[in-house]
Amino acid sequence: VQLQAFGGGLVQPGGSLRLSCAASGFSLNVYAIGWFRQAPGKERAGVSCISSSDGSTSDSVKGRFTISRDNAKNTVYLQMNNLKTEDTAVYYCATGPTKCMFAARTWEDFTSWGQGTQLTVSS
Repeated sequence: VQLQAFGGGLVQPGGSLRLSCAASGFSLNVYAIGWFRQAPGKERAGVSCISSSDGSTSDSVKGRFTISRDNAKNTVYLQMNNLKTEDTAVYYCATGPTKCMFAARTWEDFTSWGQGTQLTVSS
């Protein structure tokens, strides 16, 4: 199982960016993929998740971030619009469970992680 997250960068407030999480060694049809972020000095927090049977997005990004997946490419995307300075963090994708059940899980339930990609929102 391998996950590779990429697409981070420096964006101005109000801008957009799309993160990608390329999966190998397993099928997105079977396992959930979650996006998490960790800002300096803060705990890792769930952002959004998608599986074949459920999905969830954190209230802090709802309406601005959209998760999607391309099964043919075995890749999950996180489209981020109207970015704010508080979105600055290292973003990780992770897998492990077969369903998101984000409200009932912690990041520790996701056992396989990508390397993280830095998003900086600044003017």
